[in-house]
Amino acid sequence: MTENIDNKDVKDVLNEKIPAEKFAFVQENENLHDIELQTKARGFFADAMIRFRKNRSSVIAAYILLFLILYAIFAPMISQYTIDDKDPMYVNYPPFVPETAKYGFINGARNMDSQNEKSMDIWYGIGEETGMNPVIKILGTKEVQEKYRGQWRTRTVYNIKVNMYYALGIVYRNFRYEDYEKLQQWQNETGIQVIYPYVDPQEYPGAAGNPNIWYQVDNASNAKKDKDGNYVPAYMTDESKAGAPYNSIRIKGDDGSWVYSYAKSGSVQCRICYYNFYIYQNGHEPSYLMGTNVMGNDLFSCIGLGARFSLIFAVLVSAINLSIGAVYGAIQGYYGGAIDMTLDRISDILSGVPFVVVTTLFQLHLAQKVGVIPSFLFAFVLTGWIGMAALTRKQFYRFKSQEFVMAARTLGASDWRLMFKHIFPNAIGTIITSCALVIPGVIGSETSMTYLGIVDLSTYAGTTIGTLLSQGNAAATSAPHAILWPSVFLGLLMICFNLFGNGLRDAFNPTTRGVDD
Repeated sequence: MTENIDNKDVKDVLNEKIPAEKFAFVQENENLHDIELQTKARGFFADAMIRFRKNRSSVIAAYILLFLILYAIFAPMISQYTIDDKDPMYVNYPPFVPETAKYGFINGARNMDSQNEKSMDIWYGIGEETGMNPVIKILGTKEVQEKYRGQWRTRTVYNIKVNMYYALGIVYRNFRYEDYEKLQQWQNETGIQVIYPYVDPQEYPGAAGNPNIWYQVDNASNAKKDKDGNYVPAYMTDESKAGAPYNSIRIKGDDGSWVYSYAKSGSVQCRICYYNFYIYQNGHEPSYLMGTNVMGNDLFSCIGLGARFSLIFAVLVSAINLSIGAVYGAIQGYYGGAIDMTLDRISDILSGVPFVVVTTLFQLHLAQKVGVIPSFLFAFVLTGWIGMAALTRKQFYRFKSQEFVMAARTLGASDWRLMFKHIFPNAIGTIITSCALVIPGVIGSETSMTYLGIVDLSTYAGTTIGTLLSQGNAAATSAPHAILWPSVFLGLLMICFNLFGNGLRDAFNPTTRGVDD
């Protein structure tokens, strides 16, 4: 009806406007029966999941958390490196993947400032000798004034981007005679040059401190060049000083007179290209997706290994604290009175003990008897269950006076049956979801203890996120990636666990939405 019914009675209006013949029974002369519900029954869990999916931030956090857990499980498996693979030369080196380096990313780059002409000669000399030019790009140049031998002169300095893996260039290595022969044989089979002609340090003293100086230099230690601008080699030609015969491939330009080793006591010394020598030792090129740490380990596998330990340890601690706290809190909440008061005072005393003090004392005394990891676990369990006990206590006070509990008591149910058969299942949703909020707290505490060096788990767990952060912190200015990747992983893990836990709590108990316990 579109007309306004100001002060008229509704019944009068209907009788007046709608004729009686328009009224008819819809189901006249029909047998009526109950109709089966057309929709499926929805349980509590399904209803909670619907509420959870509406929380977009928690859903996104759940997917990220799943990715981080899968990374922790599979990264150490798929990596070609283990925790024992340590390269003393590639320490705190930036990320490098040979397959992508040719396209300009993940190319092991590091910026080098204020490089003079002598340094540029070394960089370009490495590229000319080994065929792997470390200079990726010249970022800029500037003219500076300096006083040299009483006179002012102008020189050019360069800011460049360098591939650190190529920049290592040539290094000195001593070999036993049989190892020297094996290396030559490998060169012949693969065609990869590892051994390079030797430079006599007595004839060219500048080469003694830097094996990458393979060319002649002037009095200012700058490279001598011919009329075409090419380096003038300073390779040794005195066969009497050779450490052992060389019967392998020779570098371009060698007329057969250059010597490839130098005699040492019981061994031979060589100039080797370390990049190719790495291939000889490991069977593949160096490839570090996240770079290396101060120990020369692959960060990609180390972060996965450390995260795996942190997750397992946190879940174990949460499970133990859940079990202890659930029983303790159930007794408090069910019996109440003097029992609740006594147990609550015990909790108050334990909660006042600083966690750092407990961990330190356990590591100093208990770890010698039971081991580092068990003593660290005891430190978490000593006070970690208190929060879970308080939560369980509140839930028992909430449910113990409900009608279903009174009915079970009337039928003769024992106290333990009432506690764990009737009351506890109704509180389990809130208790379990709180575990998702406990896990990041355990991970944060474990990381803090290992970062500060109070607990050293490297011997037992291989490494931890806290240990990686501590190592990266020492080289934060020169190798920022060493602290960046562990920090990113830990930050994502903590944030996502908290968002995921809050989402579960709101889904299983909507009355607590937006409220922090």
